[in-house]
Amino acid sequence: MKPTALVAMASLGLAVAFSSAASAETVLRASHQFPGGKGDVRDEMVQLMAKEVEAANVDLKIQVYPGQSLFDAKEQWGALVRGRLDMTALPLDYASGRHPEFSATLMPGLVRNHERAQRLNDSEFMDMIKQVINDAGAKVLADAWLAGGFASSKQCITSPDTVQGQAMRAAGPAFDEMLATAGASIASMPSSEIYTAMQTGVLDGANTSSGSFVSYRIYEQVDCLTAPGENALWFMYEPILISQQSWDRLNEEQQKALTEAGQKAEEYFAGEAAALDQKMIDVFKENGVEVVSMSQEDYEAWLKIAKESSYKTFAENVPNGQALIDAALAVE
Repeated sequence: MKPTALVAMASLGLAVAFSSAASAETVLRASHQFPGGKGDVRDEMVQLMAKEVEAANVDLKIQVYPGQSLFDAKEQWGALVRGRLDMTALPLDYASGRHPEFSATLMPGLVRNHERAQRLNDSEFMDMIKQVINDAGAKVLADAWLAGGFASSKQCITSPDTVQGQAMRAAGPAFDEMLATAGASIASMPSSEIYTAMQTGVLDGANTSSGSFVSYRIYEQVDCLTAPGENALWFMYEPILISQQSWDRLNEEQQKALTEAGQKAEEYFAGEAAALDQKMIDVFKENGVEVVSMSQEDYEAWLKIAKESSYKTFAENVPNGQALIDAALAVE
């Protein structure tokens, strides 16, 4: 055999070997709606997990698609449970149309502060929520609860009467119902659409997480921010999830690496959560936005409306609705 032929065969052998090695690596596609590379903590959690699993050297890679570049915000849950998407960082209440139990993870006044959010993660309440997630075909890799507030271009939102006549965005059915009962008109949309809706006059105000208020530059469109403060009415569960189909395809080493990466991401988030609220306040003030907070009296007035509207509807119409509320309220 000629030397050139031997070289060609050797090159082909190397190419096949490299191809086999490359094909042995499992790639998980992670999609979320939040801006990438701009300091959004939810993107940072997913990016941290990607670095951790790569460092574990178990032939596993997470390819991150931020900013709805792979799936729209409201499409991610369906894609996940059908196995078309491997991972997502998702505001869980976005999937409450399919699983109404998830509205408990954005129920007005149910969390109130970051310390209680951490305690909820290890409660019967969260066990019940995660059972619904598991039964649907997904699995939680990292817990995250974000506080949030209200912002308006019309007037500061404090007591319930301040939303009367305002076109408001809320993130889910429970807040929608509470705000509508207080006299607001409701426009439903993911947080990624708030900026444009306010810019075009579709919205007067909105509530969303502290992280989203900054990431989506809502400070450019409003005159007043109601920060979470000591009486945070708005808290939302936004976990990192993996499709059960994708999880089952991983070997034991890869599952272990992913679990450990999720734990590190959760710990990172826990250290950042409260700081997000202060960062939001600082950024809004720097941009000339008035910043207020709810008094105890304001908070109690909102909670009274919520219990007469969204709490009541949830308890009556959602499977295990009252049990979920009771389990959450039982957490000290």
